[in-house]
Amino acid sequence: MNHPYERLSPDLILDAVAAVGQSPDGHLMALNSYENRVFQVGLDGQPPMVAKFYRPDRWYDGQIDEEHDFATQLAALEIPVVAPWRHRDGRALFSHQGFRFTLFERRGGRAPEPGDLDQLEWIGRFIGRLHLAGQTEPFVHRPTLNVGDMGWSAREQVLGSELLPAQARDGYAKTSECLLTLIERRLTETGVTAIRLHGDCHHGNILWTDQGPHFVDMDDCRNGPAIQDLWMLLNGDRSERTLQLSAMLDGYQMFRDFDPRELALIEPLRALRMVHYSGWLAKRWSDPAFPAAFGWVASTHYWSQHVHDLEQQVNTLLHEAPLRLC
Repeated sequence: MNHPYERLSPDLILDAVAAVGQSPDGHLMALNSYENRVFQVGLDGQPPMVAKFYRPDRWYDGQIDEEHDFATQLAALEIPVVAPWRHRDGRALFSHQGFRFTLFERRGGRAPEPGDLDQLEWIGRFIGRLHLAGQTEPFVHRPTLNVGDMGWSAREQVLGSELLPAQARDGYAKTSECLLTLIERRLTETGVTAIRLHGDCHHGNILWTDQGPHFVDMDDCRNGPAIQDLWMLLNGDRSERTLQLSAMLDGYQMFRDFDPRELALIEPLRALRMVHYSGWLAKRWSDPAFPAAFGWVASTHYWSQHVHDLEQQVNTLLHEAPLRLC
């Protein structure tokens, strides 16, 4: 089976960058990315740039434009988001030989230290500002976080995949159905307002420098509850996560009020991400980059553990009281 990036050669990448007025010097380095393909491109007489080539048929142009416009809006408000480079004609999305791509300024940094309360408060301030801008209007073309797209669709991908061992199929089918039904009920009962989000705000998408954090990779931005941009930054046991969330919200609430009802969504959203992740791996398995990077997904051990983790969500974690702030 052909995969989406088989034609994305080094020459094509360099030609694409040159076609929008940049001057590649021939140096090209692949960066860590699987959903899209991302490269650092050396340029004559100026710092390198980062070129992101979008996976074909994942987003349509209007959805990518909304990603770019939101990042540009945030950067204009001095919120530290890496916004796309724009051509003098205002465009940020380009096309070359069937591939859509965008250029970004290269920004360095390291991941934040997990559990560092001072860093989390700092990050919380910027997420609060990001959400303050995000609540002014919704995305029109970008999706809203929902169990249908992220859960039921992912479940169908797994059930239709040869990766799922026969001995795990019944357990996965039953447990995932029960879990997604519980998640849907919890999201409906909580009834919080959806706003524009980063959407995938974890430690790998925040780079830290001496000047503080900056956010990268808004490829998954969407409408959803504010807590979606906070819970993935929590680590450790319940007491540790309580301290971390309290620190983040101390910073967050300097700029935007937080609806405490959203605390009840942390575990359902975490469970939804678990289902979505296995479905994503199954969906992308025909892309050679995935078996090479995630070979353990083809093991019976992975699926046995995955079903066990989903059962734990159904039987225990989704029934625990939400985190309570310090």
